[in-house]
Amino acid sequence: MNRVWLLALCWAGMALAETWSGTLVDVMCKGKDVAGHTRQCAVNCAKGGYGLVMADGKFVKLDEQGNAMALAKLKASTKDKDLKAKVTGKMDGDIIAVEGIELQ
Repeated sequence: MNRVWLLALCWAGMALAETWSGTLVDVMCKGKDVAGHTRQCAVNCAKGGYGLVMADGKFVKLDEQGNAMALAKLKASTKDKDLKAKVTGKMDGDIIAVEGIELQ
């Protein structure tokens, strides 16, 4: 019976995750031309952290785990500009508690 409750809680936790799409950009460059923002700039400015610029122009920061994931994805990517991403996680105030990032 305890396993059933544990599975139910895990399933409920996964159901609460949301997904956002936008352009992955470092915090230092969030107000600049994000479509022309380069991967190299994002990697070089990793210290300030990352966020997602949504289609409506709203910028949402990623948590520390998300920053680490974003940096790893950017380093592994061959795409130079227009760094579209899909971020999965939970909104915690004005920061996304990241569970996953997929560069598109």
